Amino acid sequence: MAQDSAAEDLAQDATEALEAETNEVPASIADYWTVDADAAADPENVWLLDLSNGGRVAIRLKPQWAPEHVERIKTLTQQGFYDGVIFHRVIEGFMAQSGDPSGTGRGGSELPDLKEEFNRVPHLRGTVSMARMGNSVDSANSQFFIVFYPTMAIDGKYTVFGRVIGGMDKVDAITRGEPPANPTRIVQASLASQNKPAPAPMAAPAQEITADMLNNAVPDSGQ
Repeated sequence: MAQDSAAEDLAQDATEALEAETNEVPASIADYWTVDADAAADPENVWLLDLSNGGRVAIRLKPQWAPEHVERIKTLTQQGFYDGVIFHRVIEGFMAQSGDPSGTGRGGSELPDLKEEFNRVPHLRGTVSMARMGNSVDSANSQFFIVFYPTMAIDGKYTVFGRVIGGMDKVDAITRGEPPANPTRIVQASLASQNKPAPAPMAAPAQEITADMLNNAVPDSGQ
């Protein structure tokens, strides 16, 4: 009887452990690999980045994967925190990183750092994860990165919170460098639910007028 009771206790413990694990991750494997690409669906969880290269990037936020990180992105976006921030670290074949107003990679917001929410979501092309400082897993704050190609070597080491669902060609066009000589900027970050129009393209800088240009513009009188 004692053995039966012990076996029942072990079975109960295993069941509770499995239930706890199941509650921490999406319900099916498909949730890890697929996202809704319709930007009109659930606009509260669609993050829009209007870039200085003339494109709009749409990112599906997934609170099911990382609720606290998604909430942080929404909070900072609504504060206008990301507007004007550059992509300060862009590595060919790997990723583009932004989210530091100082542009150095060492800055962040005034909000407290986040506890990691590591999950089983793979770093497929277009995956968006939170960057962190050094080896501290609980140091994510405002910086994030978008991977250009599948990068499974970093799975489970950074908190994945979304994936690009539109404008990946604009992500591919982000200027490379650490930092780039002429970095790409986030002109405006917004949630689709805010219904903000994309900013008008910046006008080309006016050409400097020189004395030679003025002299050459004078018509020849023929005398």
